[in-house]
Amino acid sequence: MSAATRSYAAVDLGASSGRVMVGRVGPDALELTEAHRFPNRPVRVPEGLRWDILSLYAGVLDGLRAAGPVDSVGLDGWAVDHGLLDADGALLGNPVHYRDARTEGVAEKVWASVPPEELYAATGLQYAPFNTLYQLVAARSSAVFARAERLLLIPDLPAYWLTGEQGTELTNASTTQLVDPRTRGWSYEVASRLGIDLGLFAPLRRPGDPAGVLRPEVLKETGLTGPVPVTTVASHDTASAVAALPATGERFAYICTGTWSLAGLELPAPVLTEASRAANFADELGLDGTVRYLRNIMGLWLLQECVREWGDPDLPTLLAAAAEVPGLRSVVDAGDTAFLAPGRMPARIAEACRVSGQPVPDSPAEVTRCVLDSLALAHRRALSQAQRLAGHPVDVVHIVGGGARNALLCRLTADACGLPVVAGPAEAAALGNVLVQARAHGLVGDRAAMRRLVTRTQPLTRYEPRGGTVPWRDAESRLTPP
Repeated sequence: MSAATRSYAAVDLGASSGRVMVGRVGPDALELTEAHRFPNRPVRVPEGLRWDILSLYAGVLDGLRAAGPVDSVGLDGWAVDHGLLDADGALLGNPVHYRDARTEGVAEKVWASVPPEELYAATGLQYAPFNTLYQLVAARSSAVFARAERLLLIPDLPAYWLTGEQGTELTNASTTQLVDPRTRGWSYEVASRLGIDLGLFAPLRRPGDPAGVLRPEVLKETGLTGPVPVTTVASHDTASAVAALPATGERFAYICTGTWSLAGLELPAPVLTEASRAANFADELGLDGTVRYLRNIMGLWLLQECVREWGDPDLPTLLAAAAEVPGLRSVVDAGDTAFLAPGRMPARIAEACRVSGQPVPDSPAEVTRCVLDSLALAHRRALSQAQRLAGHPVDVVHIVGGGARNALLCRLTADACGLPVVAGPAEAAALGNVLVQARAHGLVGDRAAMRRLVTRTQPLTRYEPRGGTVPWRDAESRLTPP
């Protein structure tokens, strides 16, 4: 590494694990190494499902200790969930998990005040029962909420503990259903009509903004020598991942895969039509004034839950067996909220196939093939509709995140979409995190330059579509249109 190379710590918090990665960036260098990985295990307590945020923060500190000297720290994580602080800045209990049942039936209450058509026109966010908006309406009668003076989204909470400074990063804020994607500011009208006090949120920050420096106590805990700045990155992990796509031009689609699949397009402006709302697409905010026009799909959560139910068998062996199962024998709707809750996933998938009159998968290999076929089909449906609704055709699909390592899923997605798939990088969120830090410090150029650096330095695999898309169109006809 040359003298011009700098090191950045990327704290990347995922729904099933967290990691601290160290990115070393130079004019023609981008290297990422894992300093520390730690589990993220939600806990079910009598009052519901909660995140163990203190364990996650301990993992962050351990990771920064293992990272060694760095020029900056950035944090990204999942969306919609948050911690509540009292007047002294102390956390009021563990954050509620988005899979908790407290938002059941809340959407209908919200729509009585702000009809879904008006809500979408104002915020451009797809319907999901766990959106922050619904969580706030569900919580406002609770004793904990009555004591709350501040709300911090998940990545912003450990950033506050690291620095003592509070902020709300914009790309993650856009998932709350309280931001206007046209103005890139709060939707005061929606908040007012629902009685939500936007004063709960800390001031908005944008990627590249300074977010403070590590507190002396954190320096002592981690062994780092200060001052170490914390830099605001695109703190929604999907926004960071999209920033690190190895893409050229504008005619591309992306699928950010992990526990969820986020399938969509990068656009210069939101799509707020009624047809877009009916198709359940989100206009989330991205880097440099872009819009992430996407649909949430249940993702590898379906397979993760199956594997857990089966006692964690060897995954490569399972995927090899699934590859030998005839394709498209049975498919399910991978976007169905019926699969949102944990537990009994193989049985629930089998029941969905039985109800729809399809052959019932009865072995781990058959269930796995059903899941992967269903995900590829969901990717096809989402990207086809996104192109039509946005008037934005594409020539290639980029798959990033954990699913980029799943060759069978990548091949099936290429076949289903009838488009080449470029898989990688798997750690796109951490790379985007690192690159935004490096750009804020003048080490790399614009978004296009960031992506060229990713393309030159990261291993990528290309999958060409095989055969026609007719079998996939036939399989799609078995599912109810979204």
